Amino acid sequence: MAKWTAFPHTGDYAFDAASLKKNWARLHQGDCEALPKEAAVLQAWVFFHNGEFQKALEAGLKAGGTGLTVANKATSIYANYLETKEKTKLDLFMEVAERAEAQQADNPKDANAYYWQAYALGRYGQGISVAKALAQGLGTKVKNALEQTIRLSPKHADAHIALAAFHAEVIDKVGSLIGGMTYGAKKDTGLSLFREAIKLNPHSAIAMIEYANGMVMLEGDKKMKEATKLYEQAAACQPLDAMERLDVEMAQAELED
Repeated sequence: MAKWTAFPHTGDYAFDAASLKKNWARLHQGDCEALPKEAAVLQAWVFFHNGEFQKALEAGLKAGGTGLTVANKATSIYANYLETKEKTKLDLFMEVAERAEAQQADNPKDANAYYWQAYALGRYGQGISVAKALAQGLGTKVKNALEQTIRLSPKHADAHIALAAFHAEVIDKVGSLIGGMTYGAKKDTGLSLFREAIKLNPHSAIAMIEYANGMVMLEGDKKMKEATKLYEQAAACQPLDAMERLDVEMAQAELED
């Protein structure tokens, strides 16, 4: 496996098994992942939260079982934020989608097996263009997987955000008429899912960022002021781990542009 680009703030986060357990509920408010019972899986999560994404992938794959979730999350976050080559990024998302689908077959009640499939296919779709992804039938797959995530884990804030973003992007690309008839995308549903996500995970910078983007897609430039305010709130968040740091820095970079 090619060496991944390092997290730019290596050493800023220094979780170990004990401190991770203490902060678990707060760090996993977005994905509702249960605290792992196996030491090997917990160690994979330690790597993840410290920004050692490639080590998290390798340790998660080696542990198997629920370790696949940390492998998928590490790969997805790395691909989204740190991988610079477009083809490699898309390949990584497809690997996650395939792994997560196999995980669903082994454990059909694991909400995050559906979530990471949806996340990876959604990001892959953004990479090849949303219109192309819809034509390939990926939209329906993403929507179904996210709805299943929420059925299995009703407080899954990240799935609410991703499903809201799905409604927003589809309407933005094909309009509300075709979006509603062909893909079941609705403006009101999208906005309500965004609000619910913020309620479930109020300190999530990524929830604020996605809500800001979605609000402008669904309601136009008149919401620009509100969207900017959300970006400012996201940029002012105090990140607790490597992933949150990447989210906050994305908001800061967007404000600087």
